[in-house]
Amino acid sequence: MADIFVETAPAKINLALHVTGRRSDGYHELDSLVVFADVADEIEASPAPNDTLKVTGPFGTGLTSGEGNLVLRAVAAFRANWPDHVPTRLAFDLKKNLPVAAGLGGGSADAAAVLRLMASLGPALIPEHELMAVAAQLGADVPMCLLSRPCRARGIGEKITALMSFPKLHVVLVNPLVPVVTADVFRRLSIHQNEGLPDLPEPLTRPAQLGIWLAETRNDLEPPAVALVPVIGQLHDALGKAPGCVLARMSGSGATVFGLFGSSTQAHQAAHDLRERWPGYWVAAAPVIEPD
Repeated sequence: MADIFVETAPAKINLALHVTGRRSDGYHELDSLVVFADVADEIEASPAPNDTLKVTGPFGTGLTSGEGNLVLRAVAAFRANWPDHVPTRLAFDLKKNLPVAAGLGGGSADAAAVLRLMASLGPALIPEHELMAVAAQLGADVPMCLLSRPCRARGIGEKITALMSFPKLHVVLVNPLVPVVTADVFRRLSIHQNEGLPDLPEPLTRPAQLGIWLAETRNDLEPPAVALVPVIGQLHDALGKAPGCVLARMSGSGATVFGLFGSSTQAHQAAHDLRERWPGYWVAAAPVIEPD
């Protein structure tokens, strides 16, 4: 085996998110259009006497590296299902480049990256549906993060339809570095039964086409999140006014706000302007990852 293995955990972005119901177990049914940006946490692994985890990076402070961490839970789940696939134990280094509790996938994306990394190390190909089943056991968002490509996610996130085409877009992400607890947002949600997303155009290839579709959608979690963290609304308004912005909206349960752009130049200019206005906030501009 090589000395170091690397896998990225791209940021997950909910372009649209409708809450369509609440189940008896307390989970909410959702209908969401999800994409991933080419800005990511990184997982490094190297052979070691035991499976261990170290958390580093700009947002690693305060995160636990114990058995409860979703990365180590993913390692344990992988080994339980495919005990002989990676016989060597591994020391993992999770480089947290993305804000925590930010509506960007977080631990789910990191766990999915671990599953992809370990699957790539063995001699045999692990069927995608088997890996997806293990991902679903780890959390509702882990299967879509395992895919890390444009998709529509329904149910509690486990019913995933990968998109065969998607416009070439760039995204600006801005987070005020205020953690938002998903459960707190859902507690403030007033309506739990909404219509699902409208049907997507096929093929979906042009930014303007996507913009028209998105205008008929929303993020149902944005109003309660703004009530908790009012600056989310300010960021939304600022990004929405940036030249070339197709759409500005909050991702997931917040507090990250995104802006979609058809031009890399316009996206980077918008990111520059946000950094000047809010120098203490986390801001990134990146391409949206396209379908394979």
